[in-house]
Amino acid sequence: MSNITSPENHATGPNESAISSRMNSLRAGVLGANDGIVSMAALLVGVAAASPSNGALLTAGVAGLSAGALSMGIGEYVSVSSQRDAERAQIERETKWQEIRPEWELEQLVELNMRTGMSQDVARMAASEQMKHDALAIHALMHLGINPHEFTNPWAAGIASLVAFTAGGIIPTVTILLLPDAWAIGATFVAVILALAITGLTSARVAHSSKRTALVRNVLGGSLAMLITYGIGALLGTQVL
Repeated sequence: MSNITSPENHATGPNESAISSRMNSLRAGVLGANDGIVSMAALLVGVAAASPSNGALLTAGVAGLSAGALSMGIGEYVSVSSQRDAERAQIERETKWQEIRPEWELEQLVELNMRTGMSQDVARMAASEQMKHDALAIHALMHLGINPHEFTNPWAAGIASLVAFTAGGIIPTVTILLLPDAWAIGATFVAVILALAITGLTSARVAHSSKRTALVRNVLGGSLAMLITYGIGALLGTQVL
């Protein structure tokens, strides 16, 4: 029965919780970088098509980076904070249930164990041992899918998103500002495609998913966004903000 409760023992629990926290920050970072690359590239290419002056591009670049980074960081912080608040509320409710109806909670745990393939006798024996070890933790994990000893850190996720958006957005911004007008848009397309390929492969590695699918999805999506905003900018002859 020790294998069932091992996520909460002192030998493995903190390490697994730390890994989960780092994965969440890495996820936020990858998404933030990808959003920064696509958003800023689409914005700047649209502006360049309408008004290819360094002054207009610099203004759009600074404004876009500032607004985008703050939006990503604050948005991720608020989202993760809401998730953490909901998880804490569920844990508080579970704690009360453990106090006022322990027999019912035991029967619920027996049923949950049976759903994993245990016979009723084995499930009941396991549930009794689990309840003795850490009733709140095992119910939170099996019933709610929450680790009560490690909540997601909204500050880490928010900062990761803010920094990553800025880092990703700098790539098209610097490219389009530093190169001559004749090369700027074409070079930005190339730089963005390469950057999106990297973030796509990174996201696939984090999620242990198909690298080819992530790469193609990222590159096609970003390229389409740039083409659309370039077309709008060229057609209207105004800044696309």
